[in-house]
Amino acid sequence: MGVKEEATKQHLSGFNCAQSVLTSCRDYTGLDDQTALAVSAGFGGGLRCNEVCGAVSGGVMAVGLANPFADAKDLEAKDKIAALAKAFCTAFQEQFGCLRCEQLKGDKSHCPAYIEFAAELAESMIQKER
Repeated sequence: MGVKEEATKQHLSGFNCAQSVLTSCRDYTGLDDQTALAVSAGFGGGLRCNEVCGAVSGGVMAVGLANPFADAKDLEAKDKIAALAKAFCTAFQEQFGCLRCEQLKGDKSHCPAYIEFAAELAESMIQKER
């Protein structure tokens, strides 16, 4: 099952958009599902206050885990994840017009498209950087 299908499956089973995207990228992040679900739980619904779409947050988390900046002295890694996060957000915004959950979700009927796009975008960016 691909990341798009896995993300959809997770969402349909009751998980939020951030959880769905992050768990769908498990092959790239090194996180087990329980940890991925726990760490991303508060990011659904735009950090639960209708701000940045949870699918975007989950995707950026996945990209970050696959391209870690975990040593404060590693300025190359810091610049790399900054550029990747910005590129992720730019691609999502170009596709859907904005990043804010409140503007995107309306009646939530489009959430599956945001989740699928974010999962595939994260996978694509991760694979490109390998």
